[in-house]
Amino acid sequence: MERVGTQPRKYEEHAYVLDYVGRGKSRTVRGRDGIIITALGEERLTILELLGVPNSTFETGEKVYIGKEGRTKILSVLGKLDYNSISSVAQDDLPTVVEKIVSENEQRFIDYMNNSQPLTPRIHALELIPGIGKTYMKVTLEEREKKKFVDFKDLQERVGFKEPVKQISKRIMEEITGNSRMNLFVKR
Repeated sequence: MERVGTQPRKYEEHAYVLDYVGRGKSRTVRGRDGIIITALGEERLTILELLGVPNSTFETGEKVYIGKEGRTKILSVLGKLDYNSISSVAQDDLPTVVEKIVSENEQRFIDYMNNSQPLTPRIHALELIPGIGKTYMKVTLEEREKKKFVDFKDLQERVGFKEPVKQISKRIMEEITGNSRMNLFVKR
């Protein structure tokens, strides 16, 4: 496939349910109502508003298919939501759902640990992850030179970096809530 100038638009395939209202009104599309779901996209980690198929039921943390074809429980992706505009229930469930995404997409985050680069001459991308200071960063870089990390356990054993899922999730939460100047994982 030939690309001219821009990359083809990438759509989310899956999202994780944060909250839903059986009879609600869309906040992103005027006049749309029904089962309104607040969810977190798996790939771009953005908060989405979805419209559920009538009479469907949803659970917090449930992974739903929102790709282009063959949706079963979702009628449409209505739009993106800002962290501050979602329900307190969705806000409370967000950290758990983020950890679930990080755990279920371990390879993606290990690849990040294996391939991240300096952002400026003074700051390495790894340092933006909570718990990784200069010391852990140095050890991480030395260890990945010898051999790439295969999973979180390997990273933890070779570097001593505790709870990588929790720390990466904490970083993603900072990005989602807008408390970081630069995003490593959440796509704008």
